[in-house]
Amino acid sequence: MSIKIIDYLDKDLINLNLKSKTKNEVIKELMKTMQESEKVTAPERALSGLFAREELGTTGIGKGVAIPHAKTDAVTDLLVGFGISREGINYGSMDEEPVKIFFIFLSPLSGNQEYLKILARISRLIREDKFRNSLLAADTPEKIIEIINNEES
Repeated sequence: MSIKIIDYLDKDLINLNLKSKTKNEVIKELMKTMQESEKVTAPERALSGLFAREELGTTGIGKGVAIPHAKTDAVTDLLVGFGISREGINYGSMDEEPVKIFFIFLSPLSGNQEYLKILARISRLIREDKFRNSLLAADTPEKIIEIINNEES
């Protein structure tokens, strides 16, 4: 059975109105949403993991999308969050476009297979202009889940 984003994304982990203006602020704001999950046992350590990964190279992959992610002992299971910045954030992306769409995910240290599969799946989906435009047009967390679910089925 193939891994689906939808299996790890919960509507409580979606923020459609990110207010941050900088890369570090937006990672903190996304993490604040993620720590609503009981899967996050140590939010500060998870945040440190996200920053450490970002130092290795930007997770701003272009076309207005970033995928901040980390493997950490601060979570009990893989979880995916989602956010939209209506104004866009200078994220140091490869194409230098401001980032509006954020997929954030955290994985336990042992979850290598799922981690790589989720990263690959998100990367594949967001290449489609129609998919990105649909996400930006969504006005509820439920709509985001519906869009991703339709794309994955």
